[in-house]
Amino acid sequence: QVQLVESGGGLVQAGGSLRLSCAASGRTFSSYAMGWFRQVPGKEREFLATISRSGRNTNYADSVKGRFTISRDNAKNTVYLQMNSLKPEDTAVYYCAAKGVHYSDDYFIGKYDYWGQGTQVTVSS
Repeated sequence: QVQLVESGGGLVQAGGSLRLSCAASGRTFSSYAMGWFRQVPGKEREFLATISRSGRNTNYADSVKGRFTISRDNAKNTVYLQMNSLKPEDTAVYYCAAKGVHYSDDYFIGKYDYWGQGTQVTVSS
């Protein structure tokens, strides 16, 4: 089991940047593919990005491709989401998630097993 805690959210102007962090507990962080999602009230949770256990492979939603970058530091049990060129429509609660996968170069798109509590990102126009 893994517990996830996001941080780094806040208020930023359109065009600005933020870096979200997600710290994982436990010694098996490198056993999990990681993902970032966001949710706006009244809407379904939206997949943003995923990264493999090794960090070598990533995949992004079209809505953030080229603006957001997912990365991880297995030594620090942390996954990051660098968000650039932010837009007002990026305003949401951002969540990280973990999914156990077998192969180190596998990322994951689907139903994740573990979720953080979320961090609010607000982009002003």
